[in-house]
Amino acid sequence: MKKSRMRLMAIVSMASSMMLTIAACGPGASTASQTKLGDVSKDVASAGKVTLVVWDQNTDGGMPQAQKELNAEFQKKYPNVTIKRNSQSFSDLKTTLKLALSSNNPPDVVQANQGYPDMGAFIQAGMIRPVDDYAKLYDWSSYYPSKLLKLNSFSKDGKTWQGKSLYGISQTGELVGVYYNKTLMNQLGLKPPTTITELQSEMAVAKKAGIQPLSFGDLDKYPGIHLFGFVQSAMAGSTYVNDLVKGSSGSWTSSATVKAATTIQNWVEKGYITQDANGVSADSAASDFTSGKALFNVNGTWQQQTYAAAMGNTNVGFVTMDTKDGKPSAMGGEGLAWAITSKSKHPDVAAAYIDFVNTSHAAQVLLKTGNLPSVLPSSYEPEKSTLAASIATQYRKVQKADGVVPYLDYTTSTFYDTLTAGMQNLIARQSTPTEFTGELQKDYASFLDKQ
Repeated sequence: MKKSRMRLMAIVSMASSMMLTIAACGPGASTASQTKLGDVSKDVASAGKVTLVVWDQNTDGGMPQAQKELNAEFQKKYPNVTIKRNSQSFSDLKTTLKLALSSNNPPDVVQANQGYPDMGAFIQAGMIRPVDDYAKLYDWSSYYPSKLLKLNSFSKDGKTWQGKSLYGISQTGELVGVYYNKTLMNQLGLKPPTTITELQSEMAVAKKAGIQPLSFGDLDKYPGIHLFGFVQSAMAGSTYVNDLVKGSSGSWTSSATVKAATTIQNWVEKGYITQDANGVSADSAASDFTSGKALFNVNGTWQQQTYAAAMGNTNVGFVTMDTKDGKPSAMGGEGLAWAITSKSKHPDVAAAYIDFVNTSHAAQVLLKTGNLPSVLPSSYEPEKSTLAASIATQYRKVQKADGVVPYLDYTTSTFYDTLTAGMQNLIARQSTPTEFTGELQKDYASFLDKQ
């Protein structure tokens, strides 16, 4: 997310005579003979010398290397284009992007966090443009499942998430689950948990053995969204949480949601979670896990390359939780959406860039560098018993069961702040589970009243 929020692909040719040898199949390839549609075009060369300013948050795991490779390939294909990249962490991008977009000279391409706090606000302010015309030109709907595109859609007034207009496409797939240390699991005689009940039982075993059960740090605030979403999705189920985030039904004070908050606070009280977690950074918590100080770490699939490199690709596993009915349910879906700013002077070039980094060729680059593409190739079968294999298995399982839950901060324009502050209070035991969920419901109800 990163968001996170936790979570988040064959080079498109302008004509078959201009295809590179690395091009295969992808969203643009199926319309290779169509280079223009109305007022939009694939003719990047005719734009002349262009400096394309791109802001992204691809700073975790293997994403920096993947983005570097894709940018170099794009510039090689289009020597008239120079990419000027500004890469920031999710937290920093969330803080700086709105100011950049409101300037007289904003970036051309940005990664925008979905939901009301960011994408919705940008649309309402006229800062990013709909990309339905480019989606038709590049035939993105033939490559991306409609449910993934829907997460990046809004009404044109920015007031209804999952509306009729598309505002971007996402490069990476994401799930928030629990990483586990296989060596410690074997020492304790445990197997990977598949439910919250099993997870709690195994954390109790680790605690008794003098091993930190769950490494967690919430200094950066966004990890609180991941932890709560991880537990809530398993307890309330994907359908309920989906409807809640969309604003179509449900309440943040439901028994399952209160139970999720109660469960997390119980983990704090029992010492299952890192002590004084609000003062521990996400990076420190991750380091404690990879160095063998903790059995579990709740985090996103974007940590794949980092954890595999630190622990060995066969010594760390990843699993999502099932509900009490045995149905997979996990928060995530896809990474931040690549969007075109309204003031960009080069929207055709911007769209060509977005398409390029989101094709099936780009997916292979992501996989090679230890990342999870939003559209996982059907032929992809990583080596068994590796972290890559367990992540691919979980991603496919959750998608097949329609068990993906959107990131909870999408819920309202202020929900990110309400939820992250509330989680810090819950973890510090400065609020009760009922008080915590009550604040979430208050924010939710106020937002719906204004819609």
